[in-house]
Amino acid sequence: MARNKHPEETINLILDVSYRLFMEKGYEHTSIQDIINHLGGLSKGAIYHHFKSKEEILMAVTDRMTSESNRMLADIRDRTGMTGREKLKAIFKESINRPVQDEIFTAAPNFHNNPKLLASLLNDTVKEVPPIYIKPIIEQGIADGSIQTDYPEQLAELIILVANVWMNPMVFEDTGEEAYGKFRVFQQMMRGLGLDIVDEEMLGRLQELTLIYQEKK
Repeated sequence: MARNKHPEETINLILDVSYRLFMEKGYEHTSIQDIINHLGGLSKGAIYHHFKSKEEILMAVTDRMTSESNRMLADIRDRTGMTGREKLKAIFKESINRPVQDEIFTAAPNFHNNPKLLASLLNDTVKEVPPIYIKPIIEQGIADGSIQTDYPEQLAELIILVANVWMNPMVFEDTGEEAYGKFRVFQQMMRGLGLDIVDEEMLGRLQELTLIYQEKK
């Protein structure tokens, strides 16, 4: 077999095709064979040379889709002229309103049936976003007086775990009514902590994303 001199091109082709199929059919209804059939002659071995499973392909596709999100989080974290509380609200608002969120919820898997993906989600939720983006903002809020807490690290983890896991319909398969109840409780919890960062517009957008996911299942 000839040595692949352009592995990056092959990887990008696999991810491009997979992304399109996940969008068209949904992750659960897309098979490895479906991906192979759209690769223009590449073999199954070409896929498994770069990715061990469909789950790994999804994680790579998601990484590409969310790289912009990380840049957005860093931009808000480093902005001047805003309080910490204002930055937290900006993060939630800009995160859920990005057009790519529609794509993520359309292509999304059922995490409940994919322990490996769920473990990856939990790791990213606790180990990456809170310490790099949320905790620094909370510490800024403590310094400027807009946030009151003696536990910035734990508060950062709590906010992201609730937002990214507990309220995530991909994890618990909540109905629209159940999801709405969680959104309301999250809003009340934030207000109880002195963080009025979730408004009615955001709640409406969260409902919209839940419906996008449910329609694609």
